[in-house]
Amino acid sequence: MTKIVTGAQMQELDRRTIGEAHVPGTVLMERAGSGLVTNLEHVFGSARGKRITILCGKGNNGGDGFVVARLLRRRQAHVRILTMTPVSELSRDAATMYRQFVRAAGKSAVQPYRSASQTLPLLRESDILIDALLGTGLSSDVTGRYGDAIDNINESGRPVVAVDLPSGLHADTGAILGRAVKASLTVTFGLPKLGLYQNHGVDLAGPIRLVDIGIPPAYIDAVTSRTMLMTPAFVRASLPTRRPSSHKGTFGHAGIIAGSVGKTGAAAMAARAALRIGAGLVTVAVPSSVNDVLEAKLLEAMTIPMPETKSRTFARTALDRLTAFIAARTAIAIGPGLSTHPETVELVQALTKQLDRPAVLDADALNALAGRASMLTACKTPPVLTPHPGEMARLETDATTQSVNADRINTAARFARERGVFVVLKGARTVVARPDGTAAICPTGNPGMATAGTGDVLTGMIVGLLAQGLSSWEAACVATYLHGCAGDLAAAEKGQAGLIAGDLIEQIPFAVKIAHET
Repeated sequence: MTKIVTGAQMQELDRRTIGEAHVPGTVLMERAGSGLVTNLEHVFGSARGKRITILCGKGNNGGDGFVVARLLRRRQAHVRILTMTPVSELSRDAATMYRQFVRAAGKSAVQPYRSASQTLPLLRESDILIDALLGTGLSSDVTGRYGDAIDNINESGRPVVAVDLPSGLHADTGAILGRAVKASLTVTFGLPKLGLYQNHGVDLAGPIRLVDIGIPPAYIDAVTSRTMLMTPAFVRASLPTRRPSSHKGTFGHAGIIAGSVGKTGAAAMAARAALRIGAGLVTVAVPSSVNDVLEAKLLEAMTIPMPETKSRTFARTALDRLTAFIAARTAIAIGPGLSTHPETVELVQALTKQLDRPAVLDADALNALAGRASMLTACKTPPVLTPHPGEMARLETDATTQSVNADRINTAARFARERGVFVVLKGARTVVARPDGTAAICPTGNPGMATAGTGDVLTGMIVGLLAQGLSSWEAACVATYLHGCAGDLAAAEKGQAGLIAGDLIEQIPFAVKIAHET
């Protein structure tokens, strides 16, 4: 896991590195610029022959832009800089980098920003734009020439690489300060910034790449942050080992309580996902009349029919049999496709009170707890809850979907702490929180995953990892990360618009394989 910091925390890390570790600010700029160019070429191909326009502000963000310009020129790109301020107003390090660029390229390669009408045609004839206007210190609305320049960038229709974060985006909250650049790629330096992963930052940052600029590890360790970024290294270290002597019992028996008439697909997808993530055995308990339907959908998983209501949902009389079912399984998932029939709701509430092993509660299991979240404190083993924002709002007191989305990280962390549970708050940049209030943000996934059934897949993946012995925190984070990876692999193959949940399931083994190899 990597710490996610506020703008002020990152500025303090830079200050300590320069003042205490005696690393010159210009060296940090060189490292930042080099990392940006590497990532630019990784995404857009060789810079050679490309027309690249860099818009530079007066601060250190602009200084990074001057470094990028010099390095791109070495790669034989056609580089042009637009400056927002006279040289005399540049920060000290930015002025140093400006002079180094001019010595190499000449003053003709640098032009002052004059007006929107003059600038827009220049930007439109560029292959790539680089936004080096404003950095993490921004705290007030962008107006005047900087605002015009941001509008020009957004109107140009050209790919945009943001230096550290899109100009106009608040580094901490992800709010738009008046107006903000919409980037195609953001290359951020040192540690990831909180605003990139919440609110408007999710839409404006594009793919985010992190560049190590040499902040001493001891300084990073001293930073207090309860928000982390999931990393491939964490996932790789958490995945279970598969020894040559292993057998199916080695990897646990996942039990899934799911399904009702018309909703056996949710149960089937959860079961298949649990198997694809590596569970040794999977059994699904379903209402008796839909058992044959589910059996036809599943080859590798087992099913057990349970007492049902006249509406073909789980009946309250299934409690004893389901209690025995849970006792015979390593980990349990409850919820996909259950329905909100009153008897089924009563049953879920009764089962929740006696959960004594790793468990996932999703979908209608969460709806059954709406207004009754206090029941969760009775669980002997803290369960993993996987709400989308609407379900989270129903669990919270006086919350709405809008208020949840406006403060996703704190909402998840607060609920996890107050109820003593693990929370996977689904959505763009899914947040996982644990009972001590620590939260982790998932960097994987794409809008193509906004389709029916992907939540059922995530539930199956979590219970599959719980069955293999991962802790609740590890299972929630690893499953969420790999779920996003599987979605990214599926989108790369089929595009986002037509993506369906079954496409994710087929990509799970490849996501796991990549995680092992990364």
